[in-house]
Amino acid sequence: MLHSNVTQTSRVELTSRVLAAKASKDISFGELAEGTGLRVAYVTAALLGQHALPRHAAELVCSRLGLDAADAKELQAIPLRGSLPGGVPTDPTIYRFYEMVQIYGTTLKALVHEQFGDGIISAINFKLDLNKVEDPEGGSRAVITLDGKFLPNKPF
Repeated sequence: MLHSNVTQTSRVELTSRVLAAKASKDISFGELAEGTGLRVAYVTAALLGQHALPRHAAELVCSRLGLDAADAKELQAIPLRGSLPGGVPTDPTIYRFYEMVQIYGTTLKALVHEQFGDGIISAINFKLDLNKVEDPEGGSRAVITLDGKFLPNKPF
């Protein structure tokens, strides 16, 4: 049976246990995602309280982390999503994403509507990938792919 959280309390507490066990065992999110059949970004988001994991994935991750059956059950519950309370984020990495949306949000909106019509890009039917590539000018670049289904607005 599916269960749903109406507060973030239990998931915040579980996230703390997940991160402590992950650090203690010196295991990466990629290693935790192996064998789940899910993308590392999805598993990471789930472990940070933003998605529910299927039973097999929840049990596998908990086994790797040394967490118990109750934790595996909690990872399967539908969370109360949203992890940034308050206004503008203060963490520099998260703030840069906020900054990107502030600068390019209206551009993306205009291009989406021009190319697809009136509607939204789903964050539910969604895929996320992050890749590190070498920059020909030196250093590294982050290539982030946001792949969401377009959902047209339907007049009624």
